[in-house]
Amino acid sequence: MEKILIKNGRLWDGKRFIYTDLLTEGEKIACIEPEVRAEASYIYDAAGKTVLPGMVDLHAHLKGISSDRYGIQAEMASLPFGVTAVNDGGAVQGDRALAEGLGVKNTVFVSVGIQNNCADLAAAERLLLRYGERAVGLKVYFDTEVSEVRDLAPLREVVAYAAGHGLKVMVHCSHSPTPMAEIVEALSPGDILTHVYHGGIHSCGEQDHAALRFAREKGVVLDAGFAGHVHTDPAVLRAAFDAGFYPDTLSTDITRLSVYRRGGRYGLPLCMSVARSCGMEEQAIFRAVTSAPAAILGQPQWGILQVGNAADVAVLEEGKEAFSLGSLQGEKSYRCVLTVLDGQVVYRD
Repeated sequence: MEKILIKNGRLWDGKRFIYTDLLTEGEKIACIEPEVRAEASYIYDAAGKTVLPGMVDLHAHLKGISSDRYGIQAEMASLPFGVTAVNDGGAVQGDRALAEGLGVKNTVFVSVGIQNNCADLAAAERLLLRYGERAVGLKVYFDTEVSEVRDLAPLREVVAYAAGHGLKVMVHCSHSPTPMAEIVEALSPGDILTHVYHGGIHSCGEQDHAALRFAREKGVVLDAGFAGHVHTDPAVLRAAFDAGFYPDTLSTDITRLSVYRRGGRYGLPLCMSVARSCGMEEQAIFRAVTSAPAAILGQPQWGILQVGNAADVAVLEEGKEAFSLGSLQGEKSYRCVLTVLDGQVVYRD
């Protein structure tokens, strides 16, 4: 079986940073120890770089799963960025065979339409049946510019249905008809609020970040869902970070309209660079793209480097190149230089 040896790196195993080597054998991680001496078909010197589990993007939109307007070819929007597992945050097409055949690991959140302030749970249930166990949640566009929503009634319907079927709920909260704190009140612990740093009405800054404080107390997941700079207001984000309200997860909300366009090289490493430039600690950043989203999606084998797990690995370097995402700018950015999926090198910069 093919062996890959990654040496001399700073390794994030999903919980901590350590300096060690990593050896894969076939599709699995065979050894994580300092100074591994083994024959390998491919040796990569990661000196000065960070080795981490293949990253997990909690919120993306994939071609053939999300709508044709937003769906992006999965491998192109993932592997060059060190992402080996993706959650589609708005499945509307119901093509389970396509999802199973993608070159990245994936789960889906089925989109629930809202018409005349009522949730179309019958249509969502048909999609859930098509996707089977691959569907782990429901996605609600609690957005007056997208859905016919006026108040919390349809969201409460969705949350009740999800609770009865062992599903998570993800809420897109830009242009909400109600304050963010009321959305949090309607959700169950473990549900996800995405685009938490959006601007405009009912932002997270209202009442001294009351919604974010309430979410922490209740156990509602705060997902950045950057979407480039579309659903992220730099002033709102900086104010929340200054107040200590960092996200539990960093995600891209990547689409065909953003990949390689917003910020020039838009992907999860750029979102990590933005978070670091605004003061988020590095351990929290790496947790937010590996073990945290994996656990939320109910996929504990993702986002962790340990012997016996799938050999899904990324290597990042801190590039000297500056980055710019709207007015969010910095002098140093993370950049993926190697991606390994199931023990195969699938990308190298």
